[in-house]
Amino acid sequence: MTPAARVQAAIELLDQIIEAAKSKGAPADRLIADYFRARRYAGSKDRRAVRELVYQAIRLCGPVPETGRAAMLSLAETDEALPALFDGSSYGPAAIDENEQAAKTGLAPQWLTEALAKSDMKGEAAQALLDRAPLDVRVNAFKADRAQIELPEKGEPIAAPQALRFPFGTQVEQWEAYRSGAIEIQDHASQLVCEAVPAEAGDTVLDLCAGAGGKTLGLAARFGNAISLIAADTDKRRLGNLAPRAKKAGAGIDHTILLNPGKEMEALGPWLGKVDHVLVDAPCSGSGTWRRNPESRWRLDPKELERLTNLQRHVLDIARQCVRPGGTITYVTCSVLDAEGAEQVTAFLSAHPAWKSEPANLPIGENRGEGARLDPFHHDTDGFFIAILQSP
Repeated sequence: MTPAARVQAAIELLDQIIEAAKSKGAPADRLIADYFRARRYAGSKDRRAVRELVYQAIRLCGPVPETGRAAMLSLAETDEALPALFDGSSYGPAAIDENEQAAKTGLAPQWLTEALAKSDMKGEAAQALLDRAPLDVRVNAFKADRAQIELPEKGEPIAAPQALRFPFGTQVEQWEAYRSGAIEIQDHASQLVCEAVPAEAGDTVLDLCAGAGGKTLGLAARFGNAISLIAADTDKRRLGNLAPRAKKAGAGIDHTILLNPGKEMEALGPWLGKVDHVLVDAPCSGSGTWRRNPESRWRLDPKELERLTNLQRHVLDIARQCVRPGGTITYVTCSVLDAEGAEQVTAFLSAHPAWKSEPANLPIGENRGEGARLDPFHHDTDGFFIAILQSP
């Protein structure tokens, strides 16, 4: 592909990503993969260059752009080499018209920028949400220890006991250690969540929003299968991925439960009031993961945020019913918005005054309301909120 053709490909992809953001369609990485799957002639250098252009434009444009071309025109205003590639060639973009409008730049849509500022995420701290993220892995304690494991590249040990950090773009998926289950890709903050759950050997732990089971596997490894683990979720496809992952990792999962949305207690009835600890990794906006999914801020609007906060309250109430007297809920969101973190916990404690919050056992993080928050600027992790709630 010529440099101009790469720009045109990026424009076409941005058009798809913008439309998907508006319609809550496929994520950007899947659209990019599908685009190049249908264009086998594009070499690896072409794919990398186009992908880089796409994500540079996404990070630059705060509000949702009208078109992919408008987004690329904004990028062209920051990169002096780009305007010349709008050359009208056979496979390149049309020449720039002097009346064309570039997309607006910024952190996010205005309402969301204001919500972040009210949550004390502004200036450099807010901008860091769009930085490139390093690649963190968790060494699987069932198969190796980070002090002895031999990998093709040397990772940097960080605070979580089995965490290693590598530069962005490190191809760990091609390593034998990854294929064998000796390492798992998991952000540092996510690993710290597993360490913060106040469980002990012999306890029963319910991972209520388990998804594909990243934190479930982390808990199993932390305790060496010495706890009884229950993984539950409403997503059949994602939950179905847990069994093969657990087998590869050597993790024991005692029960896997598919929940019917709105009727969750029908499946969870046997554990009503009996669980020692419930991990609630609640569905959320993902504002703390924009480093990896920057287009997700285009998908969020006030109505969607309201839906998510209502869902978080619902999931917290399910957890409350499952916890035994004296047990705990570890409430987590990968969000930096107070509406999904500190404010949710305040509302829960107000509704259930006999419950109390306990400090989370974290080596890093800052107090935020009745919990703790981590963010890319201060802690070089994804943005996470964590609170420990104890039943009377």
